[in-house]
Amino acid sequence: MRIVQKFGGSSLADLTRLRRAAGICLEARRRGNEVLAVVSAAGDSTDEMINLVREITPRPPARELDALLATGEQRSAALMAIMLEQLGAAARSFSGWQAGLITEEAHGEARLLLAVPRRLCEALAAGLIPVVAGFQGRTPSGDISTLGRGGSDTTAVALAAALEAGRCEIYTDVDGIYTADPRLVEGARLIPAIDFRDMLTLARAGSQVLHAESVRLAQAEGQPIRLLSAFTASPGSEVRALADAERPALAGVTRDEAAHTVTLAGRAAPACAAALLESGALPPESVLDCTAGEDSAWFRVKPGEELAVLRAVHRAVFE
Repeated sequence: MRIVQKFGGSSLADLTRLRRAAGICLEARRRGNEVLAVVSAAGDSTDEMINLVREITPRPPARELDALLATGEQRSAALMAIMLEQLGAAARSFSGWQAGLITEEAHGEARLLLAVPRRLCEALAAGLIPVVAGFQGRTPSGDISTLGRGGSDTTAVALAAALEAGRCEIYTDVDGIYTADPRLVEGARLIPAIDFRDMLTLARAGSQVLHAESVRLAQAEGQPIRLLSAFTASPGSEVRALADAERPALAGVTRDEAAHTVTLAGRAAPACAAALLESGALPPESVLDCTAGEDSAWFRVKPGEELAVLRAVHRAVFE
């Protein structure tokens, strides 16, 4: 089987974690799979580069900012390839443009247009583990472009689809997708499988677990995603198309502090939100109004009350 494995920045934050991530690749390889790794910038290095630029100017040229930020993932790719070689596996690093990722003519939040992974196919055929710098590609005119924060997820999904991979695995510092952020909400439950539609709603509404564009692309390509922990043996969560009989009525709840919203996702969310408002389960002084979609509902809340409402919704619905 051909497997694409993506490792987030927290999974690569130091050499111990880098070695662990390389070990995950090698274990998949030992089971007889072809493995391709996609890596993010390590730790907080992207934020550090942005802060450095802000000491120069609050409005840097978008082209130059992309050229700078892309180096974080390139550094991770080279280090991962070196680590894999040190552990006995032949590996080769690739930047986004070397991997054949073409984006629209834009910077900062460019959308992928095309993946032509010829060099990656050659590397796999030669028995190498390709390590691709995520978050980046090149524009049709040849400039470096980036895909927005979290864009390495999109890189992984695009390459999995282009390479017809049997699995696309996203490794991070959480052990799956929960009904709410378990770091904020006590009692949040792990979700074994979630429908593309519900995950996309949550991703667009503030959930940080997967990049929204990666979920949109996965849905369009029919490419399931398995979200796993880089640090535990948890079975994780799968994002895929679920039949109505499999799809839970309610999938999860998240918040967006910038938009002052709390979003409930799931096919029963509109009716559930109305019932919550009528029951008085939510703090009435905090919730300003509610808007229902086809498979979701958005509570607009007073600034600063997002967490309190998030916890109240979760307590009423999932606990």
